[in-house]
This record gives sequence, C-alpha cells and structure tokens, in this order.
Amino acid sequence: MIDPTVLPVYLTAVIALLLLPGPDMLLIASSSLSYGKKIGVFASLGNATSGIILTLLAALGVSALIAVSPLALSVLHLLGGAYLLKLSVDCLSARAEHAPQLDDKHQLATTFYQRALVSNLLNPKALLFFVMFLPQFVSANIAASSAQQMLSLGLLLNCLGLVFNLLLVAAIGVFGRPLLDNRRFRTYQHKVMGVIFLLLAGWMLSDGLF
Repeated sequence: MIDPTVLPVYLTAVIALLLLPGPDMLLIASSSLSYGKKIGVFASLGNATSGIILTLLAALGVSALIAVSPLALSVLHLLGGAYLLKLSVDCLSARAEHAPQLDDKHQLATTFYQRALVSNLLNPKALLFFVMFLPQFVSANIAASSAQQMLSLGLLLNCLGLVFNLLLVAAIGVFGRPLLDNRRFRTYQHKVMGVIFLLLAGWMLSDGLF
C-alpha cells in the first residue's frame, strides 16, 4: 500500500537516515561491543518493537495529538532522560566483580531488549519523526487510506532499520571480538555502558529543558 512512484524517493531517504548516527545506533553498537552479538541483537529487536508501536500510533493519529502538545513533549523528554539517568547510575555504581559472565547472557539480552524498547518510546524525537516524516510520503494517487499508507511506510522503515542494525551488530561482533576477550575490558563493561547512558540522558534532558 505504497505509491510505486514515491517508493524510490522514500527508500533513498530511509537509507540516508539509517546511515546518520543517532542515540539508537549508539546504544545498539555500545551494547554489542560491551557484551557481545546476542545482546546487540536483542537491543536491535527492542528498538524495532518500539518502532512498530510508534508506527501504529502514528497511523491511528494518536502520536500527532501528543506531538502538538508542548507539555506532553516536555514530560516525555523528562521521563526519558530520568530513565536513562537511572540506568547510568545503576551501571556506574555496579562493582567490578559484578561484571557479566557468559551465563548472564540470557538475562542481559532481556534487559537490553527492554532498555532499547523503553528508551525509544520515551524519546519525543522518535515520536516527532514518525509524525512528520511518514506523512510526507502519503500519496493521493492510490486507493489506500492515509492510515494504511503510513502503516505500510512505517513497517518498511522498521524492517530496513532492523536489517541495518543486525548488520551493524554482526560487524561489531567480528571486529570487536578482541575487546570482548580482554579480561580488563570485561571488568569495566558496566562503567562503559554507564557513560553511554549518561550521555544519552544528558542529550534527552537538555532537549526537554531548553
């Protein structure tokens, strides 16, 4: 349910957006580098799940109503920043002997899936993106409704985003393996992720307060 004449332009725009570094890419890349490929895959899945939810909200018009309310956007900024700040404090306060071991992988995978899901849902820029970007490619030249077209455009975007993130995780899995095998690096994994979450929290809170 996408206008074939619009599709090439849309795909070009999506590819350009995927290649632009952002907080989602930073979270997925850093989790892969710190804890391994499986964790990066689950972070990618969490990000994709949030994208599907935002697509559904945009298609239903709910996100458009939120986007026009400055107060709602400010609250989302503050909630998202507070959530990321809490994750940062938890990681930075973790003791070195609590560095994840191989048998922690399942729990870590679940944790990073949830973190990627929640942090993206609480990111107002992600909400605004779906509200402002998708409608640009809704066409009046096909029979499908605007909601159906936005749903199709959003699902295509999420599928391409998931493929891109999985390729990123695979590349990091190959080139980042020496770091994962380094005992000293593994000891300070929590600290690395704490700094990443702190940077993301600062980015989101600054947008909400200024």
